[in-house]
Amino acid sequence: MTDFTSKVCRKCSLALIFMLFLQSSYSQQDFAALNAMITKNEKALGKDLVVAINKEGKNIFLREADELKLKTPAPIASCSKWLTAALVMIFVDEGKINLDEPIATYIPLFEKNMKGYVTLRNCLSHTTGLDVGPSGVMKLAQRSKFNSLEEEIIFFATKKEIIDNPGEAFAYSGVGLNIAGRVIEVVSKKSFDRVIVEKLFRPLGMKTATFSNDNGGAINPSGGAICSAFDYINFMQMMLNKGMFNGKRILSEKSIDEMMKTQTLDLRVRFTPESGKGMNYALGSWIQEDENGKGTVFTSPGAFGTWPWIDTNRNYVGIIFAKSLLGEQKKELYLRMKEIADAAIDQ
Repeated sequence: MTDFTSKVCRKCSLALIFMLFLQSSYSQQDFAALNAMITKNEKALGKDLVVAINKEGKNIFLREADELKLKTPAPIASCSKWLTAALVMIFVDEGKINLDEPIATYIPLFEKNMKGYVTLRNCLSHTTGLDVGPSGVMKLAQRSKFNSLEEEIIFFATKKEIIDNPGEAFAYSGVGLNIAGRVIEVVSKKSFDRVIVEKLFRPLGMKTATFSNDNGGAINPSGGAICSAFDYINFMQMMLNKGMFNGKRILSEKSIDEMMKTQTLDLRVRFTPESGKGMNYALGSWIQEDENGKGTVFTSPGAFGTWPWIDTNRNYVGIIFAKSLLGEQKKELYLRMKEIADAAIDQ
């Protein structure tokens, strides 16, 4: 055997040993309890369900349905808010917008209608002070009358009343994130659905992700995304990796840190949906768990049943991707599933 061949063999052997070590370390994580829970609660969870646990870029647990697969796109409702908040922070990194600048800087109509103190930070944290209604959700019939995001934001500026000082009360809704989406349109001079593909989805390899509305009407930055579990995991991996994805920087570490800061501590709560009860809010996401006031687990659940999360302590991401409505019972099941996943990872 030549020296060259010997060296190649030694390198191959070392690589094989390393791969076997990784395989062994992952195999120690026993997800049998998670599998059993999903099976036991199949009726409550629904048949169209994907559950994926991803650590260091690898799916260490994956369960797919017959019809719904890891790469199958579906509407994700309010999971969209996290994506929109990230896009806003890309523009902050570029120096084109400022979180604490009044939105009237970009949309002067707000200044003319006594809403000049509302900032982008308020928009991303649901603290605009605007009247969002008792349920925080604009009726579909009302939204459908808008032909563009611009029309919708003109309505917010001219028709929505200020009932709290900006930054003093939390009222979850689609209002703030949609205003932020319109600011992006004004600054970029492009439609929201186009710019988020260029700035976020394409760099993250999110091939199924889109905000395009085939039914016509206004784009919905707060709840109109269609995406697969696979693509959403790419987004969360970027967040977990402090803005890096496949060796490329998408967001600065400073922006990631900003997105994960608690924004609603000690604020009066005017409206919180069932999915967010007991949690504080950051920028575009809920703080599912914290330690000494610092967020450690972040989520942005959607009404259609999808629940993504980032666990910064255990350094992994997970997603429960569904096609059935999220209710209180399902929320409790999801939280329990997360606890079981944690236990497997902690082994």
